[in-house]
Amino acid sequence: MPDCLIINTGVGNFEAIKNVLKHIGLNAKVSEKNENFDKYKFIIIPGIGSFDSVMKNLKDHDDFFKLTKNSYIKEKKILGICAGMQVLFNKSEEGMERGLGLIQGQVKKFDDKKNRVPHMGWNKVRHSKSHPLWHDIPDNSRFYFVHSYYVKPGNANDVVGESTYPEYFTAALAKQNIFAVQFHPEKSQTVGLQLYKNFLTWDGGL
Repeated sequence: MPDCLIINTGVGNFEAIKNVLKHIGLNAKVSEKNENFDKYKFIIIPGIGSFDSVMKNLKDHDDFFKLTKNSYIKEKKILGICAGMQVLFNKSEEGMERGLGLIQGQVKKFDDKKNRVPHMGWNKVRHSKSHPLWHDIPDNSRFYFVHSYYVKPGNANDVVGESTYPEYFTAALAKQNIFAVQFHPEKSQTVGLQLYKNFLTWDGGL
């Protein structure tokens, strides 16, 4: 039985994430519409695309929405990636759908008058706070980004990593059993592989 479930959000390269996890010895599964989330200790929410498209596809997973409405979700380890990070928040300037609300805050659009949008390519991530998922990942390592929107947490203590474009924005955050990143670990070579390894050995603590 797979220990890790990759939620099919309708958008994103699920096979790329599956292949990365297989490389580090884990047989992950991509979710089906009526998936039983009780089976899985680790849950990955990926996403390439709009906030609304990811949320609409998440709503097809009734069992996952039940998890988000009670304390049972705290027994899971959750990794949000790119748009999968953004939907953890309450709302986004990108769309009309309500987010999951697991983390307080909102999603804002980059100012295209200050820089080219989308923010795409390699960028340094500064560790603004220590965390188990940074294990063996040097501070200011480069990760791969593709996004036009960024998260603005209501609680600054949730921020564990920052990048600049050209001003500082949240690149990684952590809250209890949730870790989320704006970059794509599966496209970030050695450091991205290490982050997945850290996630799959994480006990959920800070």
